[in-house]
Amino acid sequence: MKKAIFTLAIGDNPMYRAAIASFKQYGEKVGADVIVSDELHYKLNVNNKKFDASPAWSEKLYMIELLKEYDRVLYLDADMLVTPWAENIFEKYPSLDTVYMFNEGAYIDRSQQSVQINSILGEVNWPIEKDKMVYFNSGMILVSKQTGLFQNASAEEMQQVCNEVKFYDQTYINYLIRRDNISNISVDKSFNRMPLLGADDYQQASFIHYAGRGYRGKIPMRELKYIADYCDMYQDSLSKEEALAYKQQAWRWYMLKQQRKTKLPISFLNFIFGLIHPSHKY
Repeated sequence: MKKAIFTLAIGDNPMYRAAIASFKQYGEKVGADVIVSDELHYKLNVNNKKFDASPAWSEKLYMIELLKEYDRVLYLDADMLVTPWAENIFEKYPSLDTVYMFNEGAYIDRSQQSVQINSILGEVNWPIEKDKMVYFNSGMILVSKQTGLFQNASAEEMQQVCNEVKFYDQTYINYLIRRDNISNISVDKSFNRMPLLGADDYQQASFIHYAGRGYRGKIPMRELKYIADYCDMYQDSLSKEEALAYKQQAWRWYMLKQQRKTKLPISFLNFIFGLIHPSHKY
C-alpha cells in the first residue's frame, strides 16, 4: 500500500522547515513518502473576501491528484509538529472507506459556517452530537482512494465560496463530506492537538497543531515557540549547530516581522527586542 504525507509550504518561514523535517522522520517510521507543495496548483481569485482568507488554502484540493498515485494520503498543515513519539496513524485508523479528521465543533460553534456555505452551494444536513454541530478541522486529514471525498470536488466550487465563507477550504471539505455522504470518524485529539483545547500536556500529543497564536504564552511569536518546542523534542537527533541555526532563523523571522511593522533598522530592533526577550534572542 502506497502512503504519502502531504503539506503546503511556500516561503522561508523557519517553522515550515522544522515541520517538514518532523514529517520526514515520521514518514520513515510509518513507511510514507513526504510530498511538499511549494507552489499553488489552483489559482483562486480571493480579492473581495468577507473573512480572513488565502488563495493558498485551495491547495488541499491537490489531494485529488495524489490519490491517483497513492492509496492513502495524510494531509498536515505546515504549522503542525509531528512528535518523535507519535503513534502510527495509518495503523490506528485503518478503514479505507472512511475520512478521519478532528471534530473541533465539539469545542467551538461553527454553525455559522454551515449557513454560509449552504446558502451558496445548496442545503445539506449537518449532524449534531451532544447539542453541537459536527465540524472537522482540516489541519489534519487522513483520506484513502475508496472514500471518494474529492470525487465531486472542484476549484470552481471553491472559488464560489472563497470570498464568502469563513475558513472556506475547511468548510468546503466539511460540506463535501455531508453532501456526498462520505463515511467519517473523528480522530483522537492527540492527532490534531489544537490550542483551543488549552495548553496542558499538549507536548505529549502525536501531532501538535500551532494554529492561530499557537502555544506561545508569553513568548512574542508562535514561530519562536514552535522552534523552541521542536529543538527540545528532537534534541536527540539534532546537533547543537542545527538547533542553533533553527533558533537564529526564528529570531530573524521575528525581527523581520517587527521591521515590517515599525520600518526601523533591524540592528536597532535586534538590540531593543533582545533586551525585552533575552532568552529568545539568537
